[in-house]
Amino acid sequence: MRYIIFNKPYGVLCQFTDAAGRPTLKDYIEIPGIYSVGRLDMDSEGLLLLTDDGKLNKDMADPSSKIYKTYLVQVEGIPDDEAIGRLARGVVILGKKTLPAKVKQLTKEPQLWPRPKPIRFRKSVPTSWLEIQISEGRNHQVKKMTAAVGLPCLRLVRTSIGAIALGDLKPGEYKEIGEPSLTPSL
Repeated sequence: MRYIIFNKPYGVLCQFTDAAGRPTLKDYIEIPGIYSVGRLDMDSEGLLLLTDDGKLNKDMADPSSKIYKTYLVQVEGIPDDEAIGRLARGVVILGKKTLPAKVKQLTKEPQLWPRPKPIRFRKSVPTSWLEIQISEGRNHQVKKMTAAVGLPCLRLVRTSIGAIALGDLKPGEYKEIGEPSLTPSL
């Protein structure tokens, strides 16, 4: 079995083909027979795990595995204690409450690579950064969670999946790793 970690750049689809000719994983990784474990939106960045291990893919996607995915999230606005608490307890998305999340407001901006398309900036609206850890992976979940508490997401970067960390991989870089552990995150 093969296990690849990849720092997915902004603007890249989490698939190997695209009829519209947009950038895909194939533009960066030429390893046949591997598939992404979970997905990141085209405008999201960061850690993507790819493998040919179907069982691991299924097990890691199961919320009962308690494998937390960690995201750095730039939001429009400054969260108050109520917003942080709501995110931590879970918010309702499309009629279903999310599982509890681990949420903290960062006191300083994380050291990340520049994004090719700048974040929208409004002089009258400050931005802030959150670290959000979730153990499920619904479609656009983190973005929908922050929007539900009045904090639209401006930038989303996944930094870890369980014990697998992005480390110092630059956007577009990948490396092969050993079989990841399915030990639940603490």
